[in-house]
Amino acid sequence: MGINEKIFKAYDIRGTYPAELNEEAAYAIGRALARRSRAKTIVVGSDMRLSGPALKVKLIEGINDEGADVIDVGLVSVDTIYFVVGILKYEAGIMITASHNPPEYNGFKMVLKDMAWIRGQELKDDVLNLPFEPAGSKGKVTVTDILPQYIQHVLSFCDVKKISPLKIVVDAGNGMAGKIMPLLQSHLPVEIIPLNFKLDGSFPAHLSNPLLPQSQAQLQAEVLKQQADLGVVFDGDTDRLVFVDEKGQVISADHSLLLMAKEFLNREPGAKIVYNLICSKIVPEKIIEWGGQAVRCAVGYVNVSAAVRESGAAMGGELSAHYCFRDNAYADSGFISFVLILQLLSESNRPLSEIMSAFHKYVKTPEINFEVDNRDEIITIIGLLKEKYADGAQDEVDGLTVQYPNWWFNARPSNTEPLLRITAEADNQPLLDQKINELQTLAEEFKK
Repeated sequence: MGINEKIFKAYDIRGTYPAELNEEAAYAIGRALARRSRAKTIVVGSDMRLSGPALKVKLIEGINDEGADVIDVGLVSVDTIYFVVGILKYEAGIMITASHNPPEYNGFKMVLKDMAWIRGQELKDDVLNLPFEPAGSKGKVTVTDILPQYIQHVLSFCDVKKISPLKIVVDAGNGMAGKIMPLLQSHLPVEIIPLNFKLDGSFPAHLSNPLLPQSQAQLQAEVLKQQADLGVVFDGDTDRLVFVDEKGQVISADHSLLLMAKEFLNREPGAKIVYNLICSKIVPEKIIEWGGQAVRCAVGYVNVSAAVRESGAAMGGELSAHYCFRDNAYADSGFISFVLILQLLSESNRPLSEIMSAFHKYVKTPEINFEVDNRDEIITIIGLLKEKYADGAQDEVDGLTVQYPNWWFNARPSNTEPLLRITAEADNQPLLDQKINELQTLAEEFKK
């Protein structure tokens, strides 16, 4: 069948099964990972996607054929793999998952010791140029239940005695939260009202992307029905999660970042907190107001994680709802985020909506995407924007950011698609509407 080069993405390996990603590719990826990592032992985990078992068999076969042993940790959340490599110090780990993508997708996320990421593009040449014959020796497989140790690691990020008996609606979205949350709940004094906890890679309840309104609707309704203190919906491999307050209102991911930042700054006065440059202006303002140091970085979870590592920050987060932590080997974790919010909400002794009201200072548009024919067009449009808004404070950390006293915008190319992405924020809605119209008009005129 051959290996489709499209599966090798900027950050990981991902494609539709079996049209793009198949058993032949999984076997080759296993061999390539073993050769590149030179690890004696590689930890393998997977989520509940329907194609996971078939891909896992061939992935492990490829690893073993290059002489490396495999520790099979079974069905786990993706941050379990990060825990095993980053905290328990195993040499390499690979997770079979397509995260929030639709059911027909699957993929691989790969890390080496000291949490060095292997991006999909980095492994591409290794896979396509494998020697015909694998190594002469043959590795073995050991099955291990690592989840009890992982759960204790998650709990180390909170003081269980300070958590109140909150009522929480949790929507697992038929993903791995359905397995992990009951294990975690057994250690917490909270009531969990479960939604869609049955593992099912066909995602019968709703798509696995927690940022989509249709993935939030059931949770919002149930929070109101149950008069719960909090709601949360996870994606399939649980590295991303979205919170809902007691009024059923969705909390934007940058505001959730502020909640976690507040909790860390309570514990570590003066700590650094990383945020990406399309987060609301309220994020650095509040971090500084609370005595912290705000560290700005480019968009993308890998960039946030790198900035946390380089700056020594306590944590970092971004609008896609990834949150990573220094003491989690600079990796993200939905469940660590969850317990942090539980502790902050418990100690504040106020409704979540009341806490969040202090963050609603500005109005911000969701990211606007413009389709382009090629990257040269993006560069041209950004150049036009740079010229038109030359009187603003500009930087090119990631695309172009222009800041004025009462509004700002960022225009940047997508890492994965032929798109120009524009984000804007202003002091009030009429000003935001005016500026969005200006930006859209300029981009659309170029396309004519």
